[in-house]
Amino acid sequence: MYTGRYDLYVQQPGVVVRILSFVCPVAALVFLSACTSAQPVQLEKAFPGLTFTSPLFLTHGGDGSDRLYVVEQGGRILVFANDSAASSAEVFLDLSSQISSPTGEEGLLGLAFHPQYASNGYFYVNYTAPNPLRTVISRFQVSANDPLKADPSSEYRILQYNQPYTNHNGGMLAFGPDGFLYIGAGDGGSGGDPQNNGQNLSVLLGKILRIDVNDTTTTTRYRIPADNPWAGNAMGYRGEIWAYGLRNPWRFSFDPPTGALWAGDVGQDTREEIDIIEKGKNYGWRIMEGSICFNPASGCDQTGLTLPVKDYGRSLGSCVTGGYVYRGSRRTDLTGAYVYGDYVSGRIWMLRYHGASLTADSLLIQAPLLISSFGTDQAGELYVLSYTTGQIYRFNRSSVTGVPSSALPTSYGLEQNFPNPFNPSTRVRFRLPETSTVTLELFDVLGRRVETLAQGELAAGTHEAMVRGDNLASGVYYYRLEARGIAGSQPFVATRMLTLLR
Repeated sequence: MYTGRYDLYVQQPGVVVRILSFVCPVAALVFLSACTSAQPVQLEKAFPGLTFTSPLFLTHGGDGSDRLYVVEQGGRILVFANDSAASSAEVFLDLSSQISSPTGEEGLLGLAFHPQYASNGYFYVNYTAPNPLRTVISRFQVSANDPLKADPSSEYRILQYNQPYTNHNGGMLAFGPDGFLYIGAGDGGSGGDPQNNGQNLSVLLGKILRIDVNDTTTTTRYRIPADNPWAGNAMGYRGEIWAYGLRNPWRFSFDPPTGALWAGDVGQDTREEIDIIEKGKNYGWRIMEGSICFNPASGCDQTGLTLPVKDYGRSLGSCVTGGYVYRGSRRTDLTGAYVYGDYVSGRIWMLRYHGASLTADSLLIQAPLLISSFGTDQAGELYVLSYTTGQIYRFNRSSVTGVPSSALPTSYGLEQNFPNPFNPSTRVRFRLPETSTVTLELFDVLGRRVETLAQGELAAGTHEAMVRGDNLASGVYYYRLEARGIAGSQPFVATRMLTLLR
């Protein structure tokens, strides 16, 4: 999809150091991360025994089976056990004979399982088909006799729309918490949106669509939800549209606890952007590219436009890959943060957004990977897909961060959190004079455990854990540390109080 020469940089406090150069595609992998702590975020192969061909997406069926599904651009969906020792994957569905092309920005691009997949066996795909070139949204059903195979004869075409060019096809599918299917539609391609599709409400291109696929008949294969912003309008606007003014929303995702819809919109020449998508809003393309004017190049009218939560320039990357709000267990320090990346530069960032402003924004890691997509399993763990190596990666496990110290502690200790009161986050430090088994938990005033902040064996030293207030109500909480040395001495137990003020 992209080739060229790139330089890798690793950031250290007050300095950026060039480490190496490479030419994509790459044959070797050396992961570099921001040197912000003794236990930095790193990537590791999640399934070393598996390799895929041009993987574009990973997801799960939500059926409790813990199986994972990978979409290959060439038209195949593969299924395998969510086990790091997995050595083989089954072909769940093969649409290679139906796609328009397995290269560029065409192919099998998206997959979403129905919220009731466990009972109805329905799943949905997004692919490009030829003659004429078009996007096809179809429903399939799993085989009645084999949960590892789909029934290829069960295709039920829900929605089709023509593509004027071969690029900017979008491709993302996801069911929202409301049970409706959301579809990412690019602006139709070429460059600069020559047909101005992003701002044209009478076409589906350049939009996020929202449809009801639960209400289908032989003549109506989906319905438009009554609360869609242009449902039933008399102006010729497409009722399927949920939001508009997008160039190529390649990947978007919902954050289950909040319902927020996050999207990465791929830029033109200058800016890549992250948006929180809301009903009826105009995200600016082609009037604006990210936070700057595009057409016209200056003095554009920004009235009624919604600016991105974050955008970045070409010095950092050239093709944003939208990610997920992290809800996994391997990196509890990232809980509640939106994690996203760049296909070309291999950078992976995190940001936190509270109210109307960023409260955190930092580089997590830079790797020589073409990051085609992120994905999650049913437990909310995050995965990173490499387009060229065909490998799937995940973060290293680290629930707490080691804090360098000139001397090891001589006794156990639990410090008062800082800041306190806090909003949106606070840090809790504790000391271990020897390698210890640790449990650090957060409780509400009724003594109910709210969260496990750290658990497991930690080396001697001073450590810290982060408490996030994103999903907590204002009020008083208690954090409790229990630590026992490997020699089996009496455990150290301490409790302190903290306060969240909104």
